[in-house]
Amino acid sequence: MIARAPRNPFRGLVSLFYPPHCAACSNAVDPGESLCARCSETARRVLPPFCAKCSQPFAGAITESFTCANCEDRVLHFDTAVSAYRSRGVVRKVVHNFKYGRQIHLRHLLGRWLAETMDDPRLAGRRFDFIVPVPLHPARKRERGFNQAELLSLALHRHTGLPVQNVLQRTRYTTTQTQFDRSERMENLKGAFRLRRGSNVRDLRMLLVDDVLTTGSTLSECALVLKKAGAISVHAATAVRG
Repeated sequence: MIARAPRNPFRGLVSLFYPPHCAACSNAVDPGESLCARCSETARRVLPPFCAKCSQPFAGAITESFTCANCEDRVLHFDTAVSAYRSRGVVRKVVHNFKYGRQIHLRHLLGRWLAETMDDPRLAGRRFDFIVPVPLHPARKRERGFNQAELLSLALHRHTGLPVQNVLQRTRYTTTQTQFDRSERMENLKGAFRLRRGSNVRDLRMLLVDDVLTTGSTLSECALVLKKAGAISVHAATAVRG
């Protein structure tokens, strides 16, 4: 199933009467922009050194590839997860306004951030058969009104041309992950996903997409389902790293 983005036929009219404002400081911005220049400059990019597996930044002076404490004592089923920006300050506010403030237009900004992951050497030049959004439980999607991972996957499709396929299904309504530590997140997600009936990923290469990576537990559970179903590889990309 190919996802489609919601469209707003009144977007131009709305912009005329409600000029765009910065999502972080509320100052006026040019049409098509979500952040003012000052706030945009404070968005912190994920830069080396970082964990080769999950992109967790490290403040030291490491020059070689390394695995962080978040990854070294457990099995993560994705091949690698690449994130673009740190969840700090302006970036955190953008994500919060997008997911919980229902500011759907911020998908364009987050989509551009997500697209930056494709320049990372861990993803650049790789062949992917399609993008897989991390699914929401239907009840959660009704509450929120949209699946943020699906909207960002569609934004990435516009940057890369890769098709989007909703091949995963969330089968359990789990408590929000934000209140759990790493071990609790892992336990909370066990058996929470499955392959959609009629979907085929055998011998294919997946790019798994979500908005934020915190411990990697959600991405790992999704990757496990895909690999058990025969996927050759599952790499992950997120706009933001917690």
